[in-house]
Amino acid sequence: MNEDGKNAALIVAAGGGSRMGGGIPKQFRDLGGRPMLAWSHAAFASHPGIDTILIVVAEDQRDLARDLLPNAWIEVGGASRRESVARGLRHLAIAGVTKVLIHDAARPFLSAEVIDRVLAGLASADGAMPVLPVADTLAKDEGGVLGEIVPRDGVARVQTPQGFHLQSVVAAHAAWPAGAEATDDAQMVRRLGGRVALVQGDAMLEKITYPDDMAGADTRLTWETRTAMGFDVHRLEDGEELWLGGVLIPHHQGLSGHSDADVALHALTDALLGTIAAGDIGTHFPPSDPQWKGAESGQFLQHAAKLIADRGGRIDFVDLTIICEAPKIGPHRAAMVERIADLIQIDRSRVSLKATTTERLGFTGRGEGIATQAVATVRLPAGPQA
Repeated sequence: MNEDGKNAALIVAAGGGSRMGGGIPKQFRDLGGRPMLAWSHAAFASHPGIDTILIVVAEDQRDLARDLLPNAWIEVGGASRRESVARGLRHLAIAGVTKVLIHDAARPFLSAEVIDRVLAGLASADGAMPVLPVADTLAKDEGGVLGEIVPRDGVARVQTPQGFHLQSVVAAHAAWPAGAEATDDAQMVRRLGGRVALVQGDAMLEKITYPDDMAGADTRLTWETRTAMGFDVHRLEDGEELWLGGVLIPHHQGLSGHSDADVALHALTDALLGTIAAGDIGTHFPPSDPQWKGAESGQFLQHAAKLIADRGGRIDFVDLTIICEAPKIGPHRAAMVERIADLIQIDRSRVSLKATTTERLGFTGRGEGIATQAVATVRLPAGPQA
């Protein structure tokens, strides 16, 4: 916890997104491989100045939100944004929060620098909010006819997150006229006499409202390419089935191991886990655990692929080299490629599978075992591009 109290983020995600169209509310739509809501949640979760995060959603969105963010604190909001925020504030008050940053889920590209500035602004004010200067000419619309030009001096574009000392914003909500709506919480605090500091905003915090906004947001993402290698070896023994690349291959011997010992899928699983620095196959499926005795290795590979997908990542290409004297891999290559592509949900053209020998040198050359080397290349969303 921070020395000056407990800081919370309150993400407002209860809107229906009617202006976006398409059925599913915009805050739950895919953006760069993960739900829009997950971007803001991740920004707050990775910031050392934020101790807890609460998401408020509509009643009929609660199950969807929990499916998408199973470890998040999610509560039901109200019929309006103001009511949703008020309910969230009550939960945070019980949790002992002293400061809160209220953020719209429709502004996904939140940076640590903006959070820093808002928190710093609270040191000398009841509230703080990010703003941007107005660059465009402003004019009144008088029934479709140009009206007077509105001076830009002293005008700013308001963004979120808006930060407040919890007592100040709770009091402002309590004093707000019944039935009246407010477009943001800062005006409510100001109405009660509170001082709201203005800090530098960020152009990346543009609110996503219409379908074109969603398309524009996706183009602002940057992707980080990662490559990792996996390697595995298993002994050949009599009386075992030979599973290789997810395919059962007729052979007088099979690979020995705690699971089905599919050395190709094991190596590829390690390569995929390596791209997200998630340890190795033994970390997730320890050989000491009896539940994995004789287990199909395809589930290990699918687990690694899911971890990448959960990070918003995409598997671009995988390459495997199987090292053995026997059996011959060529007759089974197409079936292995098809099975691997199916397991990790990529096109078979993105799966390369080769075989080689060690010219009868070493344990593979003596026919004692099979080894596989695998390389995987993935893309992970690295955040928006300024």
